[in-house]
Amino acid sequence: MTVTKQQVQRLISSASKQQPADLVIKNGRIIDVFNLEVTTGDIAITDGRIVGIGCYEGKQEIDAQGRYIAPSFIDTHVHIESSMVTPPEFARVVLPHGITTVVTDPHEIANVSGTDGIQYMLDASEGLPLDVRVMLPSCVPATPFENAGAVLTADKLRPFYAHPRVLGLAEVMDYPSVRQGAEDMTQKLTDALQHSGYLDGHGAGLDDDAVNVYRAAGIRTDHECVRVEEAKSRLRRGMYVMLREGSVAKDVQALAPVVTAHNARRCVFCTDDKHLDELIAEGSVDYNVRLAIRCGIAPLIAIQMASLNAAECFGFMSKGAVAPGYDADLLLLDDLEQIKIHQVYRLGQLVAQEGQYVGPSLDMIAPPDNMLRTVHIQQVNEQHLQLPLEGNHNCHVIGISPNSLITRHLVEEVDTVDGCFQPSIVKDQLKMAVVERHRATNNIGLGIVKGFALTCGAIASTVAHDSHNLVVAGTNDRDMLLAIETLRQSGGGLAVIKEGQVLAVLDLPLAGLISTARYEDVLAQLEQLHQALDLVNASKAFHPFVTLSFLCLPVIPELKLTDMGLFDFQSFCHIAITQK
Repeated sequence: MTVTKQQVQRLISSASKQQPADLVIKNGRIIDVFNLEVTTGDIAITDGRIVGIGCYEGKQEIDAQGRYIAPSFIDTHVHIESSMVTPPEFARVVLPHGITTVVTDPHEIANVSGTDGIQYMLDASEGLPLDVRVMLPSCVPATPFENAGAVLTADKLRPFYAHPRVLGLAEVMDYPSVRQGAEDMTQKLTDALQHSGYLDGHGAGLDDDAVNVYRAAGIRTDHECVRVEEAKSRLRRGMYVMLREGSVAKDVQALAPVVTAHNARRCVFCTDDKHLDELIAEGSVDYNVRLAIRCGIAPLIAIQMASLNAAECFGFMSKGAVAPGYDADLLLLDDLEQIKIHQVYRLGQLVAQEGQYVGPSLDMIAPPDNMLRTVHIQQVNEQHLQLPLEGNHNCHVIGISPNSLITRHLVEEVDTVDGCFQPSIVKDQLKMAVVERHRATNNIGLGIVKGFALTCGAIASTVAHDSHNLVVAGTNDRDMLLAIETLRQSGGGLAVIKEGQVLAVLDLPLAGLISTARYEDVLAQLEQLHQALDLVNASKAFHPFVTLSFLCLPVIPELKLTDMGLFDFQSFCHIAITQK
């Protein structure tokens, strides 16, 4: 927070009790994240800053009635686009969950709309009661093995560093380019190091030698740990480990054992990608905190991880603690086990109470017209979806791992009709297609996926990480074609099809990723989608649409599908469908 000389004088006057504070919170139990203790005292606030703890008088006084007072929470890595609502609506959703600051990477919208997408997210998040800090997308596209809507070189990213809310470089997922010292990647790293030194990693599947390379390049964090051994490897090398709990990747329970009294200060929380319905039902980082406590992490340590640790990870010197000199971003908690949030304050202003947003009215900034017309697909017919199989019928199959971004690389015998792959409900083998949708190239990657459990119909989405082409999986070509056409006409979104009928559609006209509606309306449409998923008997063990969207991400093990074909993470290249 920028302050003037006059404001500093006001802060000092309030701290020294020469004049009353703007606000004093009394009768609370204060969580001290520095000593991991609970103390008591009045909290004095002036101009949105805490000026003292002790005995104070204020122009306004609030009785905390014995509740715990904690620093608010920080999400250290989130893609706002994955909530499928605009930044103002996202703020209305997460503020009641105690999140007053987020570090976001707009690489979803950047993969579709390039620098226009980044600028829109900056503009749309300006002046919100939610403090939105931005890490610039490092890999657009994620790899050269797919077609995205933009290519962002270092020269295109560099001007954004002049923006006061831009922190550094987001998740560097193209490890081969880092290892090889590729010119543009090296320049991106250098620019971020010269600007702030904040560089996020994406170390999925990387061994110790690869982590050494990342650290040597200046990369400081990793949110892709899924095993304790991976987390320890990062911690030994001085990285921050982000314990992630999103809609697909749910890693807090697996990683909780790594957190000890000795290393907890290098551990933080993030959500990465979380759908709107789960944000509302479960929460954001507040859910991570509750889950961590259930997994045995002490409540005060879990709160410290979500506040002070997160703030220090990104150099937020005035965030993360209930102490003089810190922003009055505070939570009033009814308890320390369930982390039930009574009130949320941002800079001393009440913004949420009892699970409801009560802050100022938030208006959406209208996006540019070109960001509302991003689905460009030529007419797709049955011939385009034919998957001929030569020789034996043992095929490479993408195996879904429930609640994980990592897939299994399976080899299974499949059924054929007239020499082409035939989906099998009995074997739970569906046809999958990724249709390039940015420049109407007619690129279509075809593959086989196992684990959705659909017994009929098809599901499709223009949310398909990270290049966000159109992805569809189904039991038959007719329904798959209708799903593709439905999203082509709607301009993007999610769709469920059964027996030639559209059961449900969620329109996402903004870059094919985001709705322009209020979050309450989007939530109602999501409920209709879930009801439609029941009608095609989709698996309930995971979130089908979020899982579908990550089956296109080639920088995550083991087997994925892009618009250019089946991709093997181990060999880091495309492979044939059939096993040789």
